[in-house]
Amino acid sequence: MTRPVIYQIFTRLFANEKRDPVFSGTIEENGSGKFNGITKTALEEIKKLGITHIWYTGIISHATSTSYKNLESDPPEILKGRAGSPYAIRDYYDIDPDLAENVDNRMGEFENLIERNHKLDLKVIIDFVPNHVARNYNSKKRDNSSFYLGENDNKSLSFSPKNNFYYLQDKEFSPPNGVEPFGKNQKWKKANYTENPAKVTGNNCFNENPSIFDWYETVKINYGVDFQNGEKKYFDPIPDSWKKMRDILLFWASKGVDGFRCDMAEMVPVEFWQWAISEVKKSFPEIIFIAEIYQEEKYKNYVEQGGFDYLYDKVGLYDTLRNIIEKKESASAITNCWQALNGLDAKMLTFLENHDEQRIASKFFANNPEKALPGMIVSSLINRGSVMIYAGQEVGENGDGATGFGGDDGRTTIFDYSSLPELQKWTNHGNFDGKLLSEKQLQLRENYKKILSLTNNYSAFREGAFYDLMWSNNNSEKFDEKSLYTFLRYDKKTLFLVVVNFSNKDRRTSIKIPEHAYETVLKKKQENFEGINIWNNEKYFWKREDSIREGISVLVPSYGSSIVKVSLLNPV
Repeated sequence: MTRPVIYQIFTRLFANEKRDPVFSGTIEENGSGKFNGITKTALEEIKKLGITHIWYTGIISHATSTSYKNLESDPPEILKGRAGSPYAIRDYYDIDPDLAENVDNRMGEFENLIERNHKLDLKVIIDFVPNHVARNYNSKKRDNSSFYLGENDNKSLSFSPKNNFYYLQDKEFSPPNGVEPFGKNQKWKKANYTENPAKVTGNNCFNENPSIFDWYETVKINYGVDFQNGEKKYFDPIPDSWKKMRDILLFWASKGVDGFRCDMAEMVPVEFWQWAISEVKKSFPEIIFIAEIYQEEKYKNYVEQGGFDYLYDKVGLYDTLRNIIEKKESASAITNCWQALNGLDAKMLTFLENHDEQRIASKFFANNPEKALPGMIVSSLINRGSVMIYAGQEVGENGDGATGFGGDDGRTTIFDYSSLPELQKWTNHGNFDGKLLSEKQLQLRENYKKILSLTNNYSAFREGAFYDLMWSNNNSEKFDEKSLYTFLRYDKKTLFLVVVNFSNKDRRTSIKIPEHAYETVLKKKQENFEGINIWNNEKYFWKREDSIREGISVLVPSYGSSIVKVSLLNPV
């Protein structure tokens, strides 16, 4: 069994070689990455990081200010950014034209990219956006067997399980007051978009005049839940929207897509997921589904009933690791994260960056990418689930500066035509050799390679068990629980002692391994142990009783880790 190690690519930006983007610039001014720019060489180098899956973000056609032949631009008052939000889908069956060299062959170019991935044994993940679509949704590339969303809706009804959307009767949609679709102080001409009756906005906003803080560029899809009448459910017979969304999933699976990252999955009824995921897996049993979910009380249901393979570990591990990196919380708080999961550890997707979060190297977060390395060790090795990094994280992309609608907030924009200046030093005009990177960046990337490769190189990390050592070391004079975190990973062959250091100083510490840990790991008593630090080949020897009473002396480098591999004579 291989653990998914995911590399998220924001496709429009990844292979864009244009430098120094213009604020809120057009595609002609700032350029756009293309499928063809993600070459075999690029994929080979990404795979060397230990990557097994690539999540291509922004693949499906979405609302945009850019027009093409037979593809008109969308009204600016219902846009976010000149390039547009990749989560305002305007045609579930089409490819974003910005990503193709030959727009007429955009699907073919994406299929070629899938083939390049598969030849290198890399799996392909794309976004599935089930909760909402662009206000201007109009499928021209639809599956011939179905009508597009809303085409047969009875708009005289606020709600019907046969409708694909919700409607606000006798009310006309009005764009938010103060909306600036292309960023501050940018000129734009209103297109006088009309929507009568108004559709309900994507974040369940039942107001014809949503605010700029609502998802005003999108409309909510109706899955048979009557929100205005106690959220009563109408799931029998199967609602029309369910069938349409299942068909969309099957369409992309038939193209060779290996997985779906499901946007805001928690806003769609778990009953739909239970039905749709099982339907898709009848034909594509190996396909994986990842839920973007933030409500911990829903975790168990979305795994056990919904059928998701992995869930976002954002409100637990991500938030905790960020607080530790920013010195707002003690490293000992990590223990609470896995305990709160109640056995769902292997179902979590862990990360320190994605398109929604601030870059680690940004002034809004750590301001130094090296500070994240101990967190990356924990994120990668604490459980048997999936782990992810965001393109540019491994070279210290910092998201600095406003590029348009996205603003200056420490995030890499998903709304504007822009580029990734630090990653460009690695892509190096399509050579993907890193020759423009600084020594620090080269070392950072090498550290990510070492960390991510561990997840599948050793069976103990791939599918072994976990034992938290914090309870036996907290309050010890020789152990600082504020900056150090320690745990065991083990299987039938090998035991790993892992110690991570979130501080900027090397730490000599003593790690106690309690009798309970030995009893858990070993079938029979083993009195003497020897191990080797996989980072620097330092050798360790200790007696069982000594490690219980005094602990094992370990030197842990600043913003780093010590990982000691121990051979077991009598494993469980």
